[in-house]
Amino acid sequence: MPTTTPAPSSPEDVLIVLPLENKVLLPSVVLKINMRGRDAVLLTRRHLRLNEQRKPTFIACIPLINRLPIVAAVKDEGFLSINDKDRLFHYGCSARIIRIQRSGLGAFTMFIEGVARFKVEHYLTQPDLYHQETLCVKAAFLQDTSPLTAGTLDDDSVIRFKALVKEFLGKMKDLKMPDILIQQLSKLMDTVAPPLLADMLASIIETSFEEKLSMLATTDTKERIEKASEWMTRQLHVLKISEQVHSSIEGRLSQKQKEFYLRQQLEAIKKELGELDGSNSDDKDGANEIDELEQKLQEAELPEEASVVARREMKRLKKLQPTSSEYAVARNYLEVLADLPWNKMSKDSLNIHQAKDKLEQDHFGLKQVKKRIIEYLSVMKVKGDLKAPILCFVGPPGVGKTSLGKSIAASLGREFHRISLGGVRDEAEIRGHRRTYVGAMPGLIVQGLRKCKVNNPLFLLDEIDKVVQASHYGDPAAAMLEVLDPEQNNSFTDHYINVPFDLSNVLFIATANSLDTIPEPLLDRMEVITLNGYTFEEKLHIAKAYLLPKQLKIHGLYDDQQEREHQQVHMEDDVLLKLAENYTRESGVRSLERTIASVVRAKCVELADLREAKKEENYNPLVTLPDLERILGMAFYEKEIAEREPLPGVVTGLAYSGSGNGGILFVESTKMAGRGELHLTEGSLGDVIKESAHIALTWVKAHAYSLKLVSNESTNLVDKIDIHIHVPGGAVPKDGPSAGVTLVSSLVSLFSGYYVPPTTAMTGEISLRGQVLPVGGIKEKVVSAHRAGIRKIILPFRNRKDVQQDVPDKLKEEIEFVYAKNIWDVLEAALIINENDRWNTRFYENRL
Repeated sequence: MPTTTPAPSSPEDVLIVLPLENKVLLPSVVLKINMRGRDAVLLTRRHLRLNEQRKPTFIACIPLINRLPIVAAVKDEGFLSINDKDRLFHYGCSARIIRIQRSGLGAFTMFIEGVARFKVEHYLTQPDLYHQETLCVKAAFLQDTSPLTAGTLDDDSVIRFKALVKEFLGKMKDLKMPDILIQQLSKLMDTVAPPLLADMLASIIETSFEEKLSMLATTDTKERIEKASEWMTRQLHVLKISEQVHSSIEGRLSQKQKEFYLRQQLEAIKKELGELDGSNSDDKDGANEIDELEQKLQEAELPEEASVVARREMKRLKKLQPTSSEYAVARNYLEVLADLPWNKMSKDSLNIHQAKDKLEQDHFGLKQVKKRIIEYLSVMKVKGDLKAPILCFVGPPGVGKTSLGKSIAASLGREFHRISLGGVRDEAEIRGHRRTYVGAMPGLIVQGLRKCKVNNPLFLLDEIDKVVQASHYGDPAAAMLEVLDPEQNNSFTDHYINVPFDLSNVLFIATANSLDTIPEPLLDRMEVITLNGYTFEEKLHIAKAYLLPKQLKIHGLYDDQQEREHQQVHMEDDVLLKLAENYTRESGVRSLERTIASVVRAKCVELADLREAKKEENYNPLVTLPDLERILGMAFYEKEIAEREPLPGVVTGLAYSGSGNGGILFVESTKMAGRGELHLTEGSLGDVIKESAHIALTWVKAHAYSLKLVSNESTNLVDKIDIHIHVPGGAVPKDGPSAGVTLVSSLVSLFSGYYVPPTTAMTGEISLRGQVLPVGGIKEKVVSAHRAGIRKIILPFRNRKDVQQDVPDKLKEEIEFVYAKNIWDVLEAALIINENDRWNTRFYENRL
């Protein structure tokens, strides 16, 4: 029985099993193995890691002896599971990986050297780099029995074996085998021990699979030498017979062999001509470019489907002439495939504290947006991976939607790429062009991935609400459906590359000014996050912390080392607030930034003049309120509310535009002699406001007696008069269900003589029964009212939660909010005849 002791050359006795089909590895023999897929990547990474530590990589090579019918024979070697252990031989050979190199698209060639025989003790499984169970073996390394010593080197079996080896070398010379191979074998015969030489020759000469298995399982050295001598004798007899047969058919080559030899000679002649004459340098450059492209494709680690297409196109490219048009098309296509990041991914920096600091540093306010981003990062950190959401930031221009996307990418540590969708009218801009067209190119998504060089960047789809819909070029908005669907974009197919690409790792963020123009199916795929306009307090903070330092850096008046007190332009809070209130009127801060830049440029002119006059010490960096009028001229906007006189029939309402801007509007009503008709100023009034006006007049006529506007219930309030309602600002379109209470208050004020103070505004719709219905855009309306000088706002009772959640605390302190359930509550809170005589409930105790 063989003894089992650990082999000194193999430090591990638990090795990963690599099954060999139709091959047997023996000690000191070098074997080439082709692998692909997960197994190849696993061994490659394991080898590279150990190689960096200057350690050898050992594996267990065990021949396959039992081929189950349900398992198809495979071309390349690969790992097995624990259920396949019965297919393996009970002996094997540990091997050291010498070198691993790429040999094709997704394939690897591995060179291994046999180290020591072993007998299988038992099999077990261990997790690999992919956390999947891999078959391993507990090896009992075998020590040779009856080892040859100095006294046994003259043994008859050894002498006979060496004589056969010399005779075999002589036959190889006669057969004109490569001189290098003959020299190496001659050297090994003199330096290598006979048992190892027997193993090596058993792998060189023609032996059956079963014979190699018996050589692997034989531990007695003398027995191995005798087996090798027997097979060597047989091989010599075969060579002698083949030599006799060959002499009789010498010169009878097949047509295919002749063509092969002729092609080899032609290639050699071309190489010689290329060395003597430089006229073929372009062909050589073209060949080098193709080799480089093929190498790039191998390094790209394409998936199986894309790898098949790339191999087919590469074969076709090699057959084409470089001057043909199809050559350029095929080459460009392969370059796009090679440049795409199929498996390249950047690592997310999941530091929640740093992400919070980054978002707070770059943006002021936006609590809901920051909260959503922190939630996404936290879930990703806890779970390990998370399907990227499709976020859509909706808000007016200038509130920081695009810059917020950049900050999110920076906090995640991802590549950032912006895709401008405004005005895109061709479906091919998204999905790419077919390669049959001249000048075909990939779509914006694939181009962005190619530029970012990773498959998990952050894509900002800017102005998605301005994509042209349903033109004769196709529907780009419909083409975005697959891109923005988390359940479908893992196999997004661009028309140009025509193979699926996984977009599930990409974090898409879309921006829009309005949701009205976004198709419903596209909007359904996105998570909408609303960014509202800024209050004056928020604009003041943004101007101090971001806008003014930014403009000072741009104009060369400030750097990071300077203290705020030593800036060359200094503005106090009242100056910045004046700029925000009287020189700009917007929801965002773009106009405010441009206005600050105008002031900074004026101070630059002042500083430059003083430097030329060598009086720089007279420069004053402080900008005062009088300086603003000198630099910017008269204020563009005034608080129009403060200048209005309270008049019966004139009421201030609140409006909301679809772009996220709020505003105020005035409703004016007057009466004249007539026949009870209602006149509305046509033009900018929409149908919804016209309906509200008719409902308002109907309600006032129905409740005229309760309002003490007529003496008895049967009297018609407008029997001999006409009513005219006008909304100033004819050039501005006005529509929407939020002016009902304003219209009722205007009519009641007109007929009663009571007035609504100019600093009081209201919004809400009414029903025919006088119920006050909720409306939208509360924060925008409140911010615009505060901007205009409103100090009291009447809102529907069901909008109370919107004020509590969205309106900043500073505005809640400065504005009085009144919540009305019906129109009577509105009239009570709004109408007064003077400061000491307010509309009182005792005038309409019988109200409904």
